[in-house]
Amino acid sequence: MTDTPIIMHEQQFQQLKLILGKLRLESFSRVVFLVDKNGQQIATHGDVGDLDTTSLASLAAGNVAATGGMARLIGEKEFPTLSHEGERESIHICIIGRVLLVVVFDERSSLGLIKLRVKQASRDLSALFEELERLSSERRDREEALFAEITDDDIDSLFN
Repeated sequence: MTDTPIIMHEQQFQQLKLILGKLRLESFSRVVFLVDKNGQQIATHGDVGDLDTTSLASLAAGNVAATGGMARLIGEKEFPTLSHEGERESIHICIIGRVLLVVVFDERSSLGLIKLRVKQASRDLSALFEELERLSSERRDREEALFAEITDDDIDSLFN
């Protein structure tokens, strides 16, 4: 995918929320986030509580960028998954194209179960974002065709 903005209609957003909801339930996780690589939160599902979601999204993106730098130093393109284990809460981050899937979980789940369910959700999210990219490309093609018919003389005549 390109660096163009992600444009999503209500139907695709609801589909995205269903995928995140299913992941949260099947993995017994506390909360699931979808974040772009710039740190902007796209969607969330679960028990946010007093969690500063804006900071978490930003820090997750920064974490991926930093470990991406380390990966390149040792000859890797990136590390597609990152996990951080705490005493009570843990975080698993998965890179899916231009977005990050962030899963916060506790002792009710395990890293193995999280990885299994994230792998399944990643396929669904990849398919959804491929569809969004296809629709976006079709929209750009239609816009280019519309403006291709306008000449410089046409524009000049509008302002004279």
